[in-house]
Amino acid sequence: MVLTGLLLCATILLVGVTLLPLWQSPLWWVRGLEFPRLQILGLQALTLIGTLWHGNFVLGLALIAAMLMQAWHIWPFNPLAAKEMHRATSGGAAHDVRCLAMNVLMENTNHAAVLAEIARTDPDVLFLMETDAAWDAALAQALARYPTVLREIKNNYYGLIFATRLPCHAARVTYLSVEDTPSVLAELEAPDGTRFRFVGLHPKPPVPGEDTEGRDAEVAYAARHARDSDLPVISMGDFNTPAWSQIAHRFKSVGGYLDPRVGRGPVCSFDANRWWMRMPIDQFYATTDVSLIDFRRGPNVGSDHFPMRATVRFDDPVGARSRNRRVTALPDAEEARILAAIERHGRRLSSLRPPSH
Repeated sequence: MVLTGLLLCATILLVGVTLLPLWQSPLWWVRGLEFPRLQILGLQALTLIGTLWHGNFVLGLALIAAMLMQAWHIWPFNPLAAKEMHRATSGGAAHDVRCLAMNVLMENTNHAAVLAEIARTDPDVLFLMETDAAWDAALAQALARYPTVLREIKNNYYGLIFATRLPCHAARVTYLSVEDTPSVLAELEAPDGTRFRFVGLHPKPPVPGEDTEGRDAEVAYAARHARDSDLPVISMGDFNTPAWSQIAHRFKSVGGYLDPRVGRGPVCSFDANRWWMRMPIDQFYATTDVSLIDFRRGPNVGSDHFPMRATVRFDDPVGARSRNRRVTALPDAEEARILAAIERHGRRLSSLRPPSH
């Protein structure tokens, strides 16, 4: 009887945490359930074994249904699924753009490991998050090699540093939400002369006391940045939402972005120190006219996040579109609703956000 009761409670809980994210609520504890889908699926499989061994096929069927729902969300992020971005050949230094994004973890003191990763990758575009004054000082020599460096140094886990050696036509730190979370918007020039836009994001995660209205508005508002220009766009950062979440799909659809993880595996970036808690929350997205050369996770640098590396080229938009999958459009009503919310958010920012610089 005790085992039956335990299996019943476990099944109700595991089915409940599968169904709750279908609710569109921004409550932190609802949206937070989108993160550990891999872990929940593993627990469901273990519980299913227990229910079948115990002969409770009703609970088993409920668990199978819940597992199928979790698997449906995760499926695109495995090597058997169709890819959104097929790799192109490298064009060498005359065409390729190497990008590196790292959430360095503010209290991480392994500065040498981060410096080694920067030296090893030698990025043309570098985006660092959680940078405070200690990190700024530790990275000064490496950053001195970049002609363009933007700093927004903070001690609240939302500082950032952006650096590039590419010709920079515009670059600014801005606030895309009413939260104290800066972002980077830049217009750069690739080695072949093609202009492109870079969007660097690090919104707040859903944690107790922090629902996701601010994060979702920031991410959707940044997605609109791609729609406002005919230039290619790439976006990187710790989005604090997994690649399979509702807001990640919304970001892609609104901005016309593709995800190189689709068809390759989850490439989990967090937690670097606990393998059983890993999930893909550090993102790289590109518009359909961008050719993907390489996308991978870097080594452990002492942070709770792995670095994320991407190499792209911009000189062949026609070839890129032929290799990349077309963006799946949102239903008209859903897109209209999101765009109206973005416009409202933009008007609110105009009256509340601090000046960009």
